[in-house]
Amino acid sequence: MAVHSIPAELRRTGIAGQFRSRPVIVGLIGIALLVVALVAGVTVGSIAIGPPETLGVILKRTFGLDLGGQWTAATETIVWELRLPRVLTAALVGAGLAVAGATFQGIVRNPLADPYVLGTSSGAALGAALAIVLPVGFTIFQFGLVNLWAFVGAMAASLLVFRLGGSGGPGGMTRLLLTGYAVGSILAALLTMAMYISGANLRAIFSFLLGGLAGASWERLIIATPLIVVSSVLIGLRARSLDGLLLGDATAAHLGVEVRRERTLLLVLASMTTAAAVAITGLIGFVGLVVPHVVRLLVGAGARRVIPISAIFGAVLLVSADLVARLLGDVPVGVVMAILGAPFFLVLLHQTHSGYEL
Repeated sequence: MAVHSIPAELRRTGIAGQFRSRPVIVGLIGIALLVVALVAGVTVGSIAIGPPETLGVILKRTFGLDLGGQWTAATETIVWELRLPRVLTAALVGAGLAVAGATFQGIVRNPLADPYVLGTSSGAALGAALAIVLPVGFTIFQFGLVNLWAFVGAMAASLLVFRLGGSGGPGGMTRLLLTGYAVGSILAALLTMAMYISGANLRAIFSFLLGGLAGASWERLIIATPLIVVSSVLIGLRARSLDGLLLGDATAAHLGVEVRRERTLLLVLASMTTAAAVAITGLIGFVGLVVPHVVRLLVGAGARRVIPISAIFGAVLLVSADLVARLLGDVPVGVVMAILGAPFFLVLLHQTHSGYEL
């Protein structure tokens, strides 16, 4: 399996040069879009709630401020207990998956990589399926056995792939990717067996596989936020190392990057971000593939620009997709992302086949 250079891809794309010197403008546009998406996510729905009422509820529940607005108890419940945690969870998960995707694409030097490249999705799915099938359960702060086992399964799969595949020496990244594919295939087979014996629990397993934000809550958000935010910030602080790895091991070492240590740390941090995200929402694809690729086309390949801007646009994309999912009858957001992301992926594959260096 050959990988190709992201810088070579960008040199072939005219739009990259047009915006490379304007990361601040692109970032501000992203922030504006995120604000619009967040407001729309909380106010739009089967029951429309105006921005003044929404702001009033948030200020009252957060700071105890009463601006004298008039709204019903049902409106307050919808805003504070249902929509706001769901929208914030979508923003958090979208940002985390986008950062993880940008990190994996930089490490393996391939724009077709995504946060699930190390078998994270298969591990999370198998862990969740086993938790659903087993006749035991517990819930702590709405974080149950399914969420816990999904997180453990995702982290275990990633660490197993890294342990077996390594990441150094000639052909190290190709070996790592092939190991990820092999381990993912084995875990997928075990998942199929778990689904076969699940009986009446099959629907619950499919619900996790399709991904969704219907179960979002403040408790789950509070648990996942430190894991995703801290991991993403640490990745951003290692932007120089990620830039060095993007240029190749020899060049990175020449620039003073301790290749094996930095790659290991970045892989663990990106896997942690992905595992925490899928543990609370299930499997949501294409965010970590589409967003970093588009951001690189807009602002160039520098990780200092790509990481934070990817986080912003990842949040925008998933919040918007979840709003569409709710308006369509609360379908799983993973289905909406597949409909939006699959055509982009096909175009990307066509461009890769027709022009990029492999």
